[in-house]
Amino acid sequence: MNSSELLGTRLRHLLDLLDDGVAEVYAELGLTGFRPRFTPFARALAADGPASIRALAEAVGVTHSAASQTVAQMARQDLVALSPGQDARQRIVRLTPTGERLLPVLDREWAATSAAAREFDAELPYPLSRLVDEALAALERRSMRERVVSELG
Repeated sequence: MNSSELLGTRLRHLLDLLDDGVAEVYAELGLTGFRPRFTPFARALAADGPASIRALAEAVGVTHSAASQTVAQMARQDLVALSPGQDARQRIVRLTPTGERLLPVLDREWAATSAAAREFDAELPYPLSRLVDEALAALERRSMRERVVSELG
């Protein structure tokens, strides 16, 4: 198999390496159990206040399903609390005091991670952040499903 045939596997491995490195930093900072995927949600809630899961998904750039799963994990760790929204389907998410207490550490970590990501990008012949943006735009123009179906004939 060539590397393009293993694209999904290699991308998952890259994401694992990135996330695992940040998770190790969280543990070293005393944030045991805090996951890298929580940080954008915590920062969005800190910046904008309580929000619906849908609004959080849009702010963070993930699907509603992914946001809902992440919020549920954060709620289990007492980082966020949920309350009913204007209609029965909507739930409003807010940081708990536990989540708010983590914000200074998360802000420091976010700044350090952003700087490290810029350094990482600079080491590459083509910035990964730019490539990811272009790949997402290409998939918005034509989904992977459409591409596979086209190849199937």
